Amino acid sequence: MGPALIVILVLVALVVIGVIVSYNRFVRQRNLIRDAWANIDTELRRRYDLIPNLVETVRGYAAHEREVFENVTKARAAATAATGSPAEQAAAEGPLVSALRQLFAVAENYPDLKANQNFLQLQTELANTEDRLQTARRFYNSNVREYNRRVQSFPSKLIADGFGFKEEQFFEVDEALRGEAGVPHVDFTGATPGVSFGETSSASAPAAPGSAAPGGSEEPPPPPPVTSS
Repeated sequence: MGPALIVILVLVALVVIGVIVSYNRFVRQRNLIRDAWANIDTELRRRYDLIPNLVETVRGYAAHEREVFENVTKARAAATAATGSPAEQAAAEGPLVSALRQLFAVAENYPDLKANQNFLQLQTELANTEDRLQTARRFYNSNVREYNRRVQSFPSKLIADGFGFKEEQFFEVDEALRGEAGVPHVDFTGATPGVSFGETSSASAPAAPGSAAPGGSEEPPPPPPVTSS
């Protein structure tokens, strides 16, 4: 066996090993994305399960807000039925978050409701679910980003094209659908727990100045923020 043939065989072996390693990495990344999506789906289903009890609790204090309850119910049904791609699921989540925002806006007008233990427990469970959902979403999107980078990059793109590895979809809720407020979370920093709609649970939206409860008494303005020196 001549030296040239040995070199050729070594090069072929290296290429084969490289293909196997790259293929196995694609498989691991794809499975990781599937597992990450399963975590998102779990948190979404947990949120869907909380919503009916939340609606019924608010309905007990504000039965006349029929349109708000109908919006939440319809949005929940659409989101629950969305079993397609992550992009399709995200499109269904936008109206649901918007409807939940309306529901909590109604709750803000009823101090007795905000003090209801069942309502507070549901708020807490929903806030915890939202936190876990955001963590799962970031983990999923991070894995999709790395996977898609390899699908698009040379020479791993050759392996992806040859073995049918396609780009995966991100899970991002359309900001136009979500509205300016974002996802709901609970604020326990004040005297009375409240709900705001920021990206993380560490920030809370103050009540609008001059907003009044149904009894006619005006809610006191929030305390000024404490600034660190």
